[in-house]
Amino acid sequence: MLTDKQAAQYFRRCYTAVDGLWFMKVEEKYGLEAALEVDDQVWKVLPKIQARMLKAMLNVGQGMDALQECLTTRLTLEEFEFETQMNSDGFSIFVKRCPWHDQMVKSGREHLSGTVGRRICATEYSVWAAEFGDIRFELQQQLCDGCGQCVLRFR
Repeated sequence: MLTDKQAAQYFRRCYTAVDGLWFMKVEEKYGLEAALEVDDQVWKVLPKIQARMLKAMLNVGQGMDALQECLTTRLTLEEFEFETQMNSDGFSIFVKRCPWHDQMVKSGREHLSGTVGRRICATEYSVWAAEFGDIRFELQQQLCDGCGQCVLRFR
């Protein structure tokens, strides 16, 4: 029998594998722009599901504090390496390691990581912010664009 940690590892690996596989298959059949468009549509919905599930599991409501708790929980579960900093009007997350970018590098598709990241991260984190109220998101830097870290700003 698998331990809870092994089961989580199994599902995490399947989750990332299916994301990459369907993207590559859509890209092969219809081209990169079509794959990016479909991926963008997926990431307009998946963060809503994730946010609502974590809100219920963590028993939190709306607002900046709830967003920070749910989002940092999600990043921890997906094995991001990051730090959080409170600001006068919100918070910033500094991502030191992103498993999605790591997967692109590992699969030999690092040259596409910036293209995918600029589009998908902007969509994904904007949806996360909107799920918690009138919160704005700004993508200030990205690892996949050659920066030393991602900077995600919520205000």
